[in-house]
Amino acid sequence: MSAPAPAAFIYDRCASRSYRQLEMRMTGCDGYADRMGWVPAGRWIDLGEDALTAQRPKFGALLEAMQERAAEREVLCLVHNWGRLSADGRERLAFQTRIVKAGGWSETTFGESDRHGRALLVGRRP
Repeated sequence: MSAPAPAAFIYDRCASRSYRQLEMRMTGCDGYADRMGWVPAGRWIDLGEDALTAQRPKFGALLEAMQERAAEREVLCLVHNWGRLSADGRERLAFQTRIVKAGGWSETTFGESDRHGRALLVGRRP
């Protein structure tokens, strides 16, 4: 019996009043997850001021849901590109580390992934 397909937790943030680009990114994430054969676990989107801080309520909720689901299958946080986590490299790594601590990995619709380097994000040796 094969392992169940990974569950894709789709995340984005949008501080803009226009959601046109957000909708395009979500469509891209949905298509990518489908091509990869991943089970959609839902969408979490921080809007407005929440999209600009390190304390993002929807991202926190995503991590809680991801941690619960990690007991039954592989889980990942899918973003359109790394900038959806943060434009700042250090802050992005902090978000990626939180994802790893919740039991998952992160991946972009461009095929960039930290799946195989997860142990390095939390300071463990593989």
